[in-house]
Amino acid sequence: MSGLLPARGGRDADAGPGETGPEQPAPNPTAAASTYTRMVLLARASRSPLLIWIVFAAVHIAVFVGTLPFTFRGTAGGDVSVYQGWMHHAIFTGDWPVFDHDWVYPAGALVPMLIPAVLGFGLYQVVWLVLMAVVNGVALWLLLDKSKRRHDLTAPWFWVATIAILAPVALMRLEGLVGPAVVVALLVVTARPRVAGFLLAAATWIKVWPAAVVLAMVIASSKRWIALVTGILTSAVVVGVVLAAGGARYLTSFVGEQGSRGLQIEAPFAAPWLWMTVAGVPGAHIYHDHKLVTEEVTGPGDSWLISNGTLIMVVVMVALLVLLALATRRLSAFAKPLGRELDLVLLGALGLAAAFIVFNKVGSPQYVLWLTPIVAVGLMTKRSEWRFPGAVLIIVCVLTTLVYPVLYDDLLAGGVGTALLLTVRNLLLIVIFVWATYRLARAAFVPVTLPLSTRPFGSEVRTRSY
Repeated sequence: MSGLLPARGGRDADAGPGETGPEQPAPNPTAAASTYTRMVLLARASRSPLLIWIVFAAVHIAVFVGTLPFTFRGTAGGDVSVYQGWMHHAIFTGDWPVFDHDWVYPAGALVPMLIPAVLGFGLYQVVWLVLMAVVNGVALWLLLDKSKRRHDLTAPWFWVATIAILAPVALMRLEGLVGPAVVVALLVVTARPRVAGFLLAAATWIKVWPAAVVLAMVIASSKRWIALVTGILTSAVVVGVVLAAGGARYLTSFVGEQGSRGLQIEAPFAAPWLWMTVAGVPGAHIYHDHKLVTEEVTGPGDSWLISNGTLIMVVVMVALLVLLALATRRLSAFAKPLGRELDLVLLGALGLAAAFIVFNKVGSPQYVLWLTPIVAVGLMTKRSEWRFPGAVLIIVCVLTTLVYPVLYDDLLAGGVGTALLLTVRNLLLIVIFVWATYRLARAAFVPVTLPLSTRPFGSEVRTRSY
C-alpha cells in the first residue's frame, strides 16, 4: 500500500528510510527580483502619459506609412477615396451634394471632406490623416487631463486602444472625426454647455448618430437649455447655407437615402439572411450596391423588415427615452443632483447609440465608433461600473477588425467561420445595449438602498440605483 502513496516532503516514494529523492532546485533570488522589477516597471509605464502619447503617435504614423502608396499615386485609400472623388467631382463640375442632388450624408459632412482638398487632391490623404491626428489628440489630451486628477489612466488607454484596433476605419472614415467631438462634448457638458451644444450639433450634421447624445443631454442635463439653444443656432447656420445655395429640396435627402436601403451584411438585423446565404437557401445572396458602395444581403421574407426596420428602431428608442426621463425625474427630487447627471447622460447616450446599431438595417464596421467615445468618458467618470461594457467593447473592436478588413472577402464568399465571428460580434453589441437598458431601468425604478449624496466630477456615487 505504501507504494501507492505519493511522496512527501521531497522524498522519493520508493526510497528507504535513510534515503532521499531527487533534490528540488533552490529558488533563484536574482531571477525573482528581476521578474518583480520588470512587473513594477511595466505597471509604472502603464501609468505614464508619455507612453500613451508614444503609442498614440505610433498608431497614426503606422497608418500614414501604410497609405503612402496611395499618396504617391495622388489617390486615397478606403472610404477616403470615395470622399476625394465626391469633392473632386463637385469642385470641377459644380454639381454639389445636398446643394444640387440627393446625398447619403447630412450637409455638414461637406466640411470635413472639403478640408483635405485645401492643398490639392494629390495630398488629400495626407491632410485627412493630419486632421484625424489633431482631433484624436485633442480628445486624448482632455481625457488625460481629467484622468490624471484621479490617478487612473484607464480611459485614455481605452481610447488609444480602440483607435489602434479599429485603425482601418477609425482613421479612414467620417466617424473617426465625429467620435473625438463627442468625447470633448461629454467632458465639458457641465462646465461649458455652449461648447458641448455646438460640438454635438456640428457632429450630428456630419453623421446622424450624435443625435443620441443630444437627446440624452436634453433629457438628463440641467444645462439642457444652454446647450440646446447653442445647438439650434448652429443648425440654423447649416440650414441657412444650404438654403442660400439652393439646396432646400435636398436638405433632408439623407433621411430618404437611408430609409430606402436594404439589409447591409454587417447589421444585426441581417443575420438571418446572412446565414440563409451561407446555408445556400434559394433566393438568398449577397450583392453590391454600386451607388452607396456597400454590401447587402437579400432573401426570402426580407421585404417586411426592410420596410419596417426603421419603425422598430424608433419604437425602441422612444422606450429608452421614457426610461431616461423617468430616471431624470427621480433624480430631480434630490438637492444638487449635478454630480449624477453625467451618469444618466452617458447611460442614455450609450443605450440610444447601441439601439441605433442593434435595431438598424444598415451596419458598417465604423458604427462601433459610435460607442467608444461614450464608454471612454464612462470609464473616466466611474471606472468600476463601466469596466464591463469597456471590456466587451474591446472584444467587439477586435472581432470587427477581424471581419473587416482581414476576413471580409471570406465573408462575402459566404464563409462559415467569418459569418460566425460576425454573429458573435453582433451578439456582444446586443449585450452592451441590454447592459445600458438595464442600468437605466434600475435608475428609473429600483429603490435607493444607500443614501444618495452629491459628489464632484468623477468621484464615487453612494447608490445602487445605476
